[in-house]
Amino acid sequence: MDVAKYMPDDLDRRIISHLRADGRASLAKIADALGVARGTIQNRLDRLLDTGALLGFTVRVREDYDDLTVRAIMLIEVTGKSTTQVIRKLRGISEIRTLHTTNGSWDLVADINAQSLSDFDRVLREVRMIDGVANSETSLLLSTV
Repeated sequence: MDVAKYMPDDLDRRIISHLRADGRASLAKIADALGVARGTIQNRLDRLLDTGALLGFTVRVREDYDDLTVRAIMLIEVTGKSTTQVIRKLRGISEIRTLHTTNGSWDLVADINAQSLSDFDRVLREVRMIDGVANSETSLLLSTV
């Protein structure tokens, strides 16, 4: 199936919504909740995965679960046309939970979760040493309000 031409429909969006609320839900439970056959859910999930619309399944934890970790947002400026190379290197840093492209003065936004301040310091040094990273600005996340 051509990924570029695939557009999720209402049922696909409802399946994804249900999985966001309960990623461990069985096919039968999702089918029952949405009023469709179990086979329909299986086929739709297969198609969502095959086309890349759904990348996989993951675990969500409470915000306070990792209270002893150091969390931060790093804004990153990339030089020239090195964005792809920089992204590849950033993805190799396990403490970077998510990475986003953005507009404005900064090119990338990294969500960092480190086990300690020394780990956090190491991550900052690693990012700043990547060829193509021109500048960065980091803010520690103190509390969720």
